[in-house]
Amino acid sequence: MTSLVVEEFAVSRITATKAIRRLRDEGLVYTVQGHGSFVGPEDVPRAPRETKPQRIAAELVERIRAGELRPDFPIPSESTLMQQYDVAKGTVRLAVALLREQGWVFTVPQRGTYVTKPEDRPENGV
Repeated sequence: MTSLVVEEFAVSRITATKAIRRLRDEGLVYTVQGHGSFVGPEDVPRAPRETKPQRIAAELVERIRAGELRPDFPIPSESTLMQQYDVAKGTVRLAVALLREQGWVFTVPQRGTYVTKPEDRPENGV
């Protein structure tokens, strides 16, 4: 949230941090360690946010379902996915790991990651 305040209002990081702290003191926002600051009271449940790896995995599942990515053919390389989604290698690896855990793809060491055959896919995707 601090970065958004800095960019939107063209203020220093210190000013943004002080403003968020004041809003928190007034009960208008709350902070969750490691997740950020959120508007509203802390006791109201917030909707889970889709992470970048989850979003990438979901889009790849849609491409598999649409037949764009075919069984026994490789999915796009890490570098291609990194460029396409403008994310770091670790984010792409997490997305591929999600697909692998769900059974949408399988990895052959030193060869690549391939789309699973339809009969081996999960009934409900990522």
